[in-house]
Amino acid sequence: MSDLVFGLDTFGDVPEDDTGALVSYAAGIRQVVDEAVLADELGVDVIALGEHHRPEYSVSTPETVLAGIATRTSRIRLSSGVTVLSSDDPVRVFQRFATVDALSHGRAEVILGRGSFTESFPLFGYDLRDYDALFEEKIELFVKLLDERPVTWSGTLRAPLEQADVFPKTESGRLTTWVGVGGSPQSVVRTAGYGLPLMLAIIGGPPTRFAAYIDLYRRAAGQLGTTAHPVGMHSPGFVADTDEEAREIFWPHYRVIRDRIGALRGWPPIRREEFDAEIEHGSLYIGSPETVARKIAHVVGTLGVGRFDLIYTAGSQPVSARLRAVELYGAKVIPMVRDILAG
Repeated sequence: MSDLVFGLDTFGDVPEDDTGALVSYAAGIRQVVDEAVLADELGVDVIALGEHHRPEYSVSTPETVLAGIATRTSRIRLSSGVTVLSSDDPVRVFQRFATVDALSHGRAEVILGRGSFTESFPLFGYDLRDYDALFEEKIELFVKLLDERPVTWSGTLRAPLEQADVFPKTESGRLTTWVGVGGSPQSVVRTAGYGLPLMLAIIGGPPTRFAAYIDLYRRAAGQLGTTAHPVGMHSPGFVADTDEEAREIFWPHYRVIRDRIGALRGWPPIRREEFDAEIEHGSLYIGSPETVARKIAHVVGTLGVGRFDLIYTAGSQPVSARLRAVELYGAKVIPMVRDILAG
């Protein structure tokens, strides 16, 4: 699987400095850029930035940060992870990512999603009762925009377009576009219907349970006469020099953010035993380079995916530890996974 793609994914979690104090949002954004530059130098294939509108995260406009990264890198692909299309305008999303594509000489990607967090809906004046309808309408329009020809379109939640030509155009004539899905069969089938690549958010539990969604995507594409692209997946993790170090760096910060979000969703506080079990049997890829590489290789081989993105931040892990995690992922984990899968 030499064509397997490896990415790093972050929401721009605001990290701690070496004194244990949280850095500013501005410093958090610059830190993400520095990590992307390091990933580019180490041969990581993709950097993906998620959109959030919460106090724990510094990245609310992924494409703006990606534009900055574009000017300091030469080869790494620049992706959102995800762009919440439901609470944005498809025309503006296309224009912004086409601009990143220009700045990066064709390295831009967008991953469209409905959003597992909902802060953007009231922030931008959208009704959560329209959650499903907003995405269905807007992805329909976005797919039309991908042809880069004048668009005529009408819906119920956005003003219609009549032979509207949208600029800038991309040099390749097609903006690479994925759909991020968290586990809805309807979303998988919709993605297949549009002939777009599928990115699975596998953030908890045994990853093998998503095999059915990958099979559904391929079967739906076959029945609908569209292309079944290699499926991608992204999952949280962290790499340090030893298994113990990785767990001890990651756990206290992860617990805080997990319980803060869990309180809003009715989850009980996470116990250390659950955390350790998720590393052993679930969807946390935490440990030394060898430990993480073996787990990634096993899951990639079992599911048959074509891309693996590691969400390498979850809470306020220190700046120095994050840089080391990026370094180990690019310099050691990725080559190890390739060797294991080739053997």
